[in-house]
Formats: sequence, structure tokens, C-alpha cells
Amino acid sequence: MAQIALPRPVQDYFAFAELPADAEGRRFTITFPYFEAQRLDRLQWWWQVSSVQERIGGKEAVARLRQEAIDRFRVHIERWLVTSQRRLFDGDPFPRLGQVVVEVPAEVPAAPAAAQPEWPAGKVANG
Repeated sequence: MAQIALPRPVQDYFAFAELPADAEGRRFTITFPYFEAQRLDRLQWWWQVSSVQERIGGKEAVARLRQEAIDRFRVHIERWLVTSQRRLFDGDPFPRLGQVVVEVPAEVPAAPAAAQPEWPAGKVANG
């Protein structure tokens, strides 16, 4: 079963925010909200752009770093689902988190045991 069964890509559920810039640069967060049972929860991913990076690269550098952060966060979520044996489904308005359902195949009848050769009572196998 797929770990992610949503009507839209995971990154479409991300929310973005920026903290006020300071002398060191700009800080951003990406939030991924989801329901677990009846509780709304979230995962967050923080990233930053230093003032030097922004001065050298401009808006293009910020856009590139933002896309890298989105990609890393998406991969993080995918790995988290696999290692925790969970899945995302539904997605209206937020994804729901649940356990992976393992389907156990119907019991297959055992093949009949192969007939064992009968050895004479006084004979050994190697001699």
C-alpha cells in the first residue's frame, strides 16, 4: 500500500511563513498540518538565508533555497511515514495520518510432503 494516498501532492498542503529579518538574515518555516484521529497536528521545517547569501544571489537565490527546503521537507515526510509505518490519506481539507494496513494473504494450502525413501534396516546411507 502506498504511504501517501492524497488527491494532491504533499507540498500543496504546506503553509509558509517568514520571521522578521535581522542582521544575520531571514528565517522561514514550512508547516505541514495533518489530522491524527481527531487531533490537528503539524510538522515544521525551518530554513534560513543569510544576509550574505541574499546580497550575492538576490531573489533568485532565495527562490532556489526555498525550493530546496520544500524538496527536503517532502523527502523527510516520506521517510518519516516509512519508518513509522504510517500513511497519509483523505486530504480534505488536511491529510489524515493513520497506520499502514498490512493485508495478510489468505492461507495457502500446504503442499503434500514428499515421500521419503525407505532404507533397509541394516543399511546406512553412506555405505
